[in-house]
Amino acid sequence: MSIAHSMAETYFAPHRVALRHLRAGPREDRALAMLMGGCALALLSRLPPLARQAQIEGTDSAQLFGGALLGWITLAPLGLYALALLCWLLLWVLRCRVSPFAARLALFWAFLAASPLLLLRGLLEGLAGPSPWVDLAGLFWWGAFLCFWGAGILAAARTALITKTTL
Repeated sequence: MSIAHSMAETYFAPHRVALRHLRAGPREDRALAMLMGGCALALLSRLPPLARQAQIEGTDSAQLFGGALLGWITLAPLGLYALALLCWLLLWVLRCRVSPFAARLALFWAFLAASPLLLLRGLLEGLAGPSPWVDLAGLFWWGAFLCFWGAGILAAARTALITKTTL
């Protein structure tokens, strides 16, 4: 199944898509591809606002784009890996035996699946500047991201519980 189809299906059945990704087995290359795809889309979402800022301020857009590139392609993946580690540690303390891979996959898929709303937010900010519509689009992105992440964690927890009881 294509990534675009899975992303669209996530908006209607996030639990089912998360289960499908988890049942595909632990493949770190797939998780990393999801993470880097989400970061690439997040970088694209920042380009319209940065172009607007460069035009208004009369500054060099290459420096702004270079900073965004460094942040989203180098630093953001490290931060998201750290966030996945903290999530897994919290789940471990709560005695929910989710694997570290499942915790990473849930976070990375949620980030990638919610990225179309991030693109919408960037487009609105690039066209209109700061406005309530931009804030609303950002709120929708956060809501979708947290919903998808929660569905992924619940799917991972249920998968871990089923695996534990069948062994």
